[in-house]
Amino acid sequence: MKEQPLPQKKPILERSSIPGYDSLEALALNLIWSWNHRADEVWSHLEPTLWELTRNPWVVLQTVSKEKLVNILADVGFRKIVDDLIQAHNEESAHPGWFQNAHPNSPLSCVAYFSMEFMLSEALPIYSGGLGNVAGDQLKSASDLRVPVVAVGLLYQQGYFRQMIDKDGRQQPFYPYNDPGQLPITPLRKPNGEWLRIEMTFPGWSLWVRTWLVKVGNVNLYLLDTNDAANFPAYRGITSELYGGGSEQRLQQELILGIAGWRLLEALGIKPEVCHLNEGHAAFVILERTKNYMQETGLSFEAAFEVIRAGNLFTTHTAVPAGFDRFSPELMKQYLERYARIRLNISLETLLALGRENPYDPNEYFNMAYLAIRGSGAINGVSRLHCKVSRAIFRPLFPRWPEEEIPVGYVTNGVHMPSWKSIGADRLWTEACGNMCWLGPTENLEKGIFTIPHAKIWQMRNEGREALVHFCRDRLSIQLAARGAPVEEVDIAKNIFDPHTLTLGFARRFATYKRPNILLSDPERLIRILTNAERPVQLVLAGKAHPADKPGQALIYQWMQFIRRPDCRSRVVFLTDYDMLLTEKMVQGVDVWINTPRRPWEACGTSGMKVLVNGGLNCSELDGWWEEAYAPEVGWALGDGNEHGADEEWDLSEANALYELLEREIIPGFYRRDSEGYPTEWIERIRESMACLTPHYSANRAVREYTDKYYLPAATTYLERTANKGKWGVEFLEWKKKILLNWNKIHFGEIRISSSESEHFFEIQVYLDDLNPDFLKIELFAVDLEGGISERHEMKKKEVEIRLNPYLFTATIPS
Repeated sequence: MKEQPLPQKKPILERSSIPGYDSLEALALNLIWSWNHRADEVWSHLEPTLWELTRNPWVVLQTVSKEKLVNILADVGFRKIVDDLIQAHNEESAHPGWFQNAHPNSPLSCVAYFSMEFMLSEALPIYSGGLGNVAGDQLKSASDLRVPVVAVGLLYQQGYFRQMIDKDGRQQPFYPYNDPGQLPITPLRKPNGEWLRIEMTFPGWSLWVRTWLVKVGNVNLYLLDTNDAANFPAYRGITSELYGGGSEQRLQQELILGIAGWRLLEALGIKPEVCHLNEGHAAFVILERTKNYMQETGLSFEAAFEVIRAGNLFTTHTAVPAGFDRFSPELMKQYLERYARIRLNISLETLLALGRENPYDPNEYFNMAYLAIRGSGAINGVSRLHCKVSRAIFRPLFPRWPEEEIPVGYVTNGVHMPSWKSIGADRLWTEACGNMCWLGPTENLEKGIFTIPHAKIWQMRNEGREALVHFCRDRLSIQLAARGAPVEEVDIAKNIFDPHTLTLGFARRFATYKRPNILLSDPERLIRILTNAERPVQLVLAGKAHPADKPGQALIYQWMQFIRRPDCRSRVVFLTDYDMLLTEKMVQGVDVWINTPRRPWEACGTSGMKVLVNGGLNCSELDGWWEEAYAPEVGWALGDGNEHGADEEWDLSEANALYELLEREIIPGFYRRDSEGYPTEWIERIRESMACLTPHYSANRAVREYTDKYYLPAATTYLERTANKGKWGVEFLEWKKKILLNWNKIHFGEIRISSSESEHFFEIQVYLDDLNPDFLKIELFAVDLEGGISERHEMKKKEVEIRLNPYLFTATIPS
């Protein structure tokens, strides 16, 4: 039989060779599209259904056929839209931003921001909740303000778990694979084209860490993962899951984040003055940064550690001591003994002491927060109340310090308003404050909001609520169909809710301390509130409980059983798989956001901040950010401002208070209309909330505050201490040594006090033995009746011709 020739294949047109494709690729690979929606029409035009389902331009671009790309890119009008978008971004990037204008001669050239998770877009699911929300929003605002930031995180093969509710109303977790080829990321490559991989030494094996780049506007985010073919099979899955696995996998992830993360910056030639540790997970970067400085200068570990700590900032988000990661001495020995001995030239015991309350207790677990505190020049909480809570938590590390002087400051979190505002809200803010209002200082934006007529504010709210109602119908019908609900039930879901009804929102992690079921304390009363014929209410719920948190899952189950009651089924929905897209839809549409944590266990809370830009109002516990933001004219408050722990009686009293707020103030206020049909008092409350709270609780303000309060001073101090190859560190250790040797010899002598009508004069003798008097500061304190410090004054050394022992220190205080 004669051999038949093989069919000839048509030449495959490479996407990169299509004219204009490179511009589309550049657009898709920069996450600025996640908050700047000018490019939405591009992706919708390419593949509208896929775009609506994924909101991932890179998936759209990789999925659409090459023939369609050729045809669309041949359209002159379409090409002009793409080219104009690219040109606009390039022009914006070329101009100085807030940072360059405010700090033209800044010592700060780079901040390296380390975080375990980043919430940037649903297209890049490497986040769980609040910590990632803060990190992602701060990166976006750093881009807007042009603050010189790079970021380092981990790329998870599965990310955080996805959620489904089964037929019985119970949460079921599942873990879809994050295919890197469908994520808006690119491999980092060396100039010769080789993939940039970082080598680490793990027990018994070299570990290879792959590196990736994510463009976030003007900011670069570098991601690390271990799914490298050269790795020992057990190590390939280290970065498989966010907050999954056991203690050993968590330690492995945090070693990669801190140590491999710093090595990546070295490989890229990036030398930040400041490292910002977003929670203690990243604390190992302190050790690797110290090791690197030891190699540069020849300093000892102790001296190098003291020098570089000035350039480290530790932000804690934890409101309870048990929230910090702790690792057993045995696990630390397994992974860090060789690193301590060979890389840091110290003993394992010296390293472990940095993470212990009692450095001499060989059985104490290693606390990542303690390492972060000891290795950072500044520490901050994420709200005013959380600052106070953190000082109490860290008090064991600062014995005999007055609690108010424990060195923890605060920067209250904010959210990236452009990411969370609806189309209607964007239109309103642009009209009132200009389209550049989130790119610079926000203090004067409130003036514009006060000029907006009632009709436009109410139109925005009605549009947002209506969009949420349609979203709830679509999402709920899909959920019900997926779990096998009858067709009749799915059809009912397609018509659930009323666009004109007061809509409450509650969405967060389902954990007992957040009290997500406080509204279920009296189910019959809640039914009456929801089903009132004249003033109805509808409630949108969402949230996940960690797969290991059985009590949290039980709270979800309790809600699902309530929702199944025929008398409230049309008034309450639980939307599954709480993610960024769902959050966006909820915060844009709800009228009132409810938050009910036990004070003071909510470090800050940012979910309620997101409704501000959209004209939503808050009804929240006086905890976290709401403790400092609340005023009667902007929302409603729960609680008495005190701490009651897990007191069930108090929980019931607060539930009753919430019911009364709804019945007596919130619901009547929404439905009380003037002669033109507007709820005037409600709209005025919206206006006050939008004008007074939105600018302040934006990530724009938070990033500017971090820059002025922490980044710039840290950079200045770091550069001073690293001058002359870290000579300061050697001198500091000598000072410390002399203080420790002589401290028990220091004592006060005679104290003389004299007073007149106008002033008090103090003179005190101080015996310093061989210590230089410039080594010490002598202070005079005035203490109030409660034992708090009401005044403090530094005493001055009395100048004399010869050295005295004792030295004389004086102070004159107005009477």
